[in-house]
Amino acid sequence: MASITTKPALVTLRQVLSELRKQGSTKKLAENQMARYVLNQYRKHQTTDQQLCKAADEMHYKAKTYFEYLHFTRKYKEINSEFKGKGERSVEETARMVGFKLPHDPK
Repeated sequence: MASITTKPALVTLRQVLSELRKQGSTKKLAENQMARYVLNQYRKHQTTDQQLCKAADEMHYKAKTYFEYLHFTRKYKEINSEFKGKGERSVEETARMVGFKLPHDPK
């Protein structure tokens, strides 16, 4: 990554911090240990005019991968909690869940 201020790097940083805020127990990022770690890693891998960066996109790739991991983990938990089996369901409950009406239900 050439700099923290490049548009893709900044967008990815904001996405990662947003996901951390959504999944964290505290809403303040200053109190979130993972957010502090991510920011420190961004600062550590930031290149300057005095520093030669051999893998310029490595940090951006790692951050993008981490964002996708956080995002889809949260989505999985949402879907799993909504559709997780709660034992045996009746025919009416199953039909209502998928949006069907039974023949004897009023229109």
